[in-house]
Amino acid sequence: KDFTMLATSFATKQFLRKVAGHGVRAAGKAFSTQASVFTPYVIEKQQVEARKNSYQRQFKAFKSTVAASPPQGSGESRDTYNVAQHVKGTDACAKVGLDSLGITGPTTLHRNLTFQELFEHEQANNEGKVAAAKNGETFTVYTGKYTGRSPKDKWVVYNEGSQSAENIDWNDINRATTPEVFDELYDKAVAHFNTLEKAYVFDCYCGASPKSRKKIRFVHEMAWQQHFVSNMFIRPHTQEELENFEPDFTVINCCSQVDEDWERHNLNSETAVVFNIEKGKAVIFGTWYGGENKKGIFSLMNYWLPLADPPQLPMHCSANVGKDGDVALFFGLSGTGKTTLSADPHRALIGDDEHGWDEDGIYNFEGGCYAKTINLSEETEPDIYHAIRTDALLENVVLTGDNNVPDYFDTSITENGRVSYPIFHIPGYHEKQMAGHPENIIFLSCDAFGVLPPVAKLSAEQAMYHFMSGYTAKVAGTERGITEPVATFSTCFGAAFMTLHPTVYAELLAKKMEKHGTHTYLVNSGWAGGPYGEGKRMSIKTTRTCIDAILDGSIQHTEFKQDPIFGFDVPVALDGVDPAVLDIKSTWADPDKYDAQAKKLGQMFIENFKQYEGKGEVDYTKFGPQI
Repeated sequence: KDFTMLATSFATKQFLRKVAGHGVRAAGKAFSTQASVFTPYVIEKQQVEARKNSYQRQFKAFKSTVAASPPQGSGESRDTYNVAQHVKGTDACAKVGLDSLGITGPTTLHRNLTFQELFEHEQANNEGKVAAAKNGETFTVYTGKYTGRSPKDKWVVYNEGSQSAENIDWNDINRATTPEVFDELYDKAVAHFNTLEKAYVFDCYCGASPKSRKKIRFVHEMAWQQHFVSNMFIRPHTQEELENFEPDFTVINCCSQVDEDWERHNLNSETAVVFNIEKGKAVIFGTWYGGENKKGIFSLMNYWLPLADPPQLPMHCSANVGKDGDVALFFGLSGTGKTTLSADPHRALIGDDEHGWDEDGIYNFEGGCYAKTINLSEETEPDIYHAIRTDALLENVVLTGDNNVPDYFDTSITENGRVSYPIFHIPGYHEKQMAGHPENIIFLSCDAFGVLPPVAKLSAEQAMYHFMSGYTAKVAGTERGITEPVATFSTCFGAAFMTLHPTVYAELLAKKMEKHGTHTYLVNSGWAGGPYGEGKRMSIKTTRTCIDAILDGSIQHTEFKQDPIFGFDVPVALDGVDPAVLDIKSTWADPDKYDAQAKKLGQMFIENFKQYEGKGEVDYTKFGPQI
């Protein structure tokens, strides 16, 4: 069955009216102007400069060691991706296969445009602005009201007696709606597409592994939306791949409608992201945000892969591979260093966000990266900074001056400014984007309570406990209103995208780790000598030295001692790491205060894990902290 996603937007009612009265170009220009001033730029320049200096001082330690220069050399590039088709005529939809969706109106279809053509179409349609980024002109778009995902507006159709009804973990993330609501919204979206003269079609893959990937078709109204998915998914490279392309599921994104009947439909608002898994279709209303495409597909992969035969494990992690083929996975929430620490000058990046683990090994779901731009500088994140060049796509980033220079420290539009770019913008990436089974898995945490050691070895059972916990801590500056450390637990390090119960993913991970002899470690890049505000953040040298010891295997030959509360094994000595830091308690001036803080954090783990007691094949409760 085809999987179909339709997306629409409240912010464009005026856009539609202008289309009717003045034509697409004039309406597009009006929308671009409106969106670009959607939020007043209220941050004074002196404040911005102060934040720049403060941020660079605070996070200078996390400066990437990868060479700070644009990538060169062979492999995929903007010039090798050239399979574009322009299908015209009253039978255009039939030729491409959109008629099977009920879409027959558009008489011009732009299919799999080259990066050069996308840039031209974006400008011709007045869909945004061209930024003068340091490494090349970069198109920039503004998504209006929604500058991030809208999780409260995500719904899954409850089809009674179906596989999804039985397997989905129905909760505040996976919320149920009815088949009737979905059908009504789907018909509305298709009817809108049939009023358009042209559309953009992109055929691609989710997953680099030929055995396990899914064929996806995206249909969009705007060129920049095709640009986004062209950056983010696996791109076909031959015309033969497009001939008789039969998608496993189709994503139709029309950003120009809302659900005016949302109250009658018993939804949250006029914005709605609704999946019908059995019908293989979905609709999105009321949001322009590019990430809805990416994360919608990730959520679906999280449903399908564990139910495959044999089961596969979808993962919210980054991955890299050494020269000898040894694979490492890095799980971690925002702020833990997942992207920075997986970027290693001695190892090749497989991917930075979403991966699958099948019978052959690890493979990237994506063909690109989607990075936050807040406080981005060449000093702190050279890889991402230099990836922002022609063919990258900026979202909701402030542009300054007559030349539209990006200012990543001005967050007056949003703190969630983003850039998407094809993976070949990263130097030293692993071109196959798949490799063997992982030798090591690293759970990253930024513990602002000052309790966790810089590195600890986990047993298989402890690994499952920490995987299901998904812990880090937010500190002041990461979110408004945060003035002291706040524990954050996100199961499987990606709760917002897990469609099945967390124990399903944990049990799959446990079986794969046992089968392939994978080692698991907890690495903490947080504070020592006290909590945030009293102690100091561990140096990047310490964190990287711990990771190097994991990856070269030397950590397996050192002496360990067991933590009295958390139970994991902590190295007594590690080459290049101060033994006092390994004994995290000894870094505190008052050992009693450390003990109290450790018990406090341990109790937070215990309270969070109560939701998993008695669930799944194994109850991992006893492998957590003991107080």
